[in-house]
Amino acid sequence: MAYMSREGYDKIRAEIKQLEEVERPEVIRQIQEAREKGDLSENAEYDAAKEAQGKLETKIAELKAILADAKIIDTTKVQTDTVQILSRVEMKNVKTGMVMTYTIVSESEANLRENKISVATPIAQGLLGKKVGDIASIKIPQGVIELEITNISV
Repeated sequence: MAYMSREGYDKIRAEIKQLEEVERPEVIRQIQEAREKGDLSENAEYDAAKEAQGKLETKIAELKAILADAKIIDTTKVQTDTVQILSRVEMKNVKTGMVMTYTIVSESEANLRENKISVATPIAQGLLGKKVGDIASIKIPQGVIELEITNISV
């Protein structure tokens, strides 16, 4: 089961709609156009269009599987006394003093540009269940980092 926000769920639904209603008809048009050019055994355009169709259908199926397995979490019910999925966590690296803020989300919603990290990452796993003031020692590829939780919000 994948936990996600309503926003993440709606984003995936919109992507499926785009793929099914815009991109799928375009790929079908490309296949039909390539078919009209004759001999399919030596038609690179046809092969490319069929390959694009396969990738598109795979992507649609993967996204639908994510939604079928999704459990939407009501963000108004997320507690801020401990770190949990959908928590926005402000923390300070004890060694460097660097402050960072991440929101812990499902794997399908993770986006580092938006400071959203997957609940499956070592950092998120090390933060889960911690409270403000706690120091989490987290093993990462470069070694162990210590992060002090300074704020938890939604």
